Amino acid sequence: MAKRENTPIDSQVVLEKIQNSGIQDMGTAGIRELVKLVFQIEAETGAKYIRMEMGVPGLPAPEVGIQAQIEALKQGVASKYSMIDGLPALKEEAARFGKLFLNIDISPDSCLPTVGSMQGGFATFLVANRNNHNRKGTLFIDPGFPVQKQQCHVLGHEYESFDVYNYRGPKLREKLESYLQTGQISSIMYSNPNNPTWICFTEQELQIIGELSQKYDVTVIEDLAYFAMDFRHDYSQPGQSPYQPTVAHYTDNYVLLLSTSKAFSYAGERLGLILVSDTLFNRRYPDLTRYYPTDKFGHSLIYGALYTLTAGTSHSAQYGVAAMLKAVNDGQYNFVENVKEYGTRARVMKRHMVENGFKIVYDRDEDQPLADGFYFTFSYPGFSGGELVEELLYYGISAISLQITGSDHSEGLRACVSQFSLDQEADLADRLKRFHADHPVDKT
Repeated sequence: MAKRENTPIDSQVVLEKIQNSGIQDMGTAGIRELVKLVFQIEAETGAKYIRMEMGVPGLPAPEVGIQAQIEALKQGVASKYSMIDGLPALKEEAARFGKLFLNIDISPDSCLPTVGSMQGGFATFLVANRNNHNRKGTLFIDPGFPVQKQQCHVLGHEYESFDVYNYRGPKLREKLESYLQTGQISSIMYSNPNNPTWICFTEQELQIIGELSQKYDVTVIEDLAYFAMDFRHDYSQPGQSPYQPTVAHYTDNYVLLLSTSKAFSYAGERLGLILVSDTLFNRRYPDLTRYYPTDKFGHSLIYGALYTLTAGTSHSAQYGVAAMLKAVNDGQYNFVENVKEYGTRARVMKRHMVENGFKIVYDRDEDQPLADGFYFTFSYPGFSGGELVEELLYYGISAISLQITGSDHSEGLRACVSQFSLDQEADLADRLKRFHADHPVDKT
């Protein structure tokens, strides 16, 4: 490493906070651990970091949702329990949203509110991974969100995973089948667009996943937390093609996780949705009675998993989200247009990084350049992921290592653009230039 004599952030403070953080290896440090560490350095030094470590929304919440939630509170819903399976108006609008933006037919009964899509995944694991006593757990198509594996670990569920980047297109079929033919996999999970790489599955790849889920009777858990945020395509028009790509077009064994945190900037209310295919929702699995009073998938999900986790979600937030979905479904509010700012930020950040010797790790969707969106990945020659996380802290830049995401690229880091504002561009450019000058790249 270069000597840290004149870094943008006081090197002694950074070193002291790192040593006192309890983090043994920056390559395996959790997101929240890094958040705490950066907060401590900022508090001590008064410096403002370029924060890229945590995927938090960076845009205002829609007024239509806020006003609907306020009105619901005024009507007294705060004193009343909500139904576990959700507010009827929310369920209706969720089903309409599925038809208008995914082109799938789903009944309101199969649309359930959850405490964020994080709880949606946890609840789904509780049912999908327990419907066959001969099977063990989840296959993660990685890279992925680290906490979802932690959820399986907490539940005592086994899991497998592989980095999909070298198995795009037709090669995905053979790779997936090598796991599924063991008969040990209960569910498949992935995000699309992908957290952390921002790769997006093609229709061919989704068809492969769907067909194999049918062949091997495996539940697909599709995390759509970044719904319609592949800005290369316009998925914003209700009832008009193109629609957000989904495995639901190719299988009946699906559970879709929808988040209001990113696409709708409603993260603070912690309300997401599960959309379960009607076929799966009504399917019976005798082995579920080992844990739940019924063998029906949907009933076990509601009154077994969700009931024991939180017995429902925020009552008023359901009114807010129902109003947002109605405005979107009616064509009165374009939620995609509102979040395109993230693509602009990504383009700016990537340009400055590439100009200063950094490399974009995951850069293509098969033969197409990757979209600019909520996340991107980067590396710097000569650094491991953990070394780069630590070294960038001295330059006022924070990000997480891909090592904790299931990526094969241990040299890479994930950058989230949401906390970056364009008025920080000059600071970002200056810090990257200083980093590059202090760590010259050997081009021989």
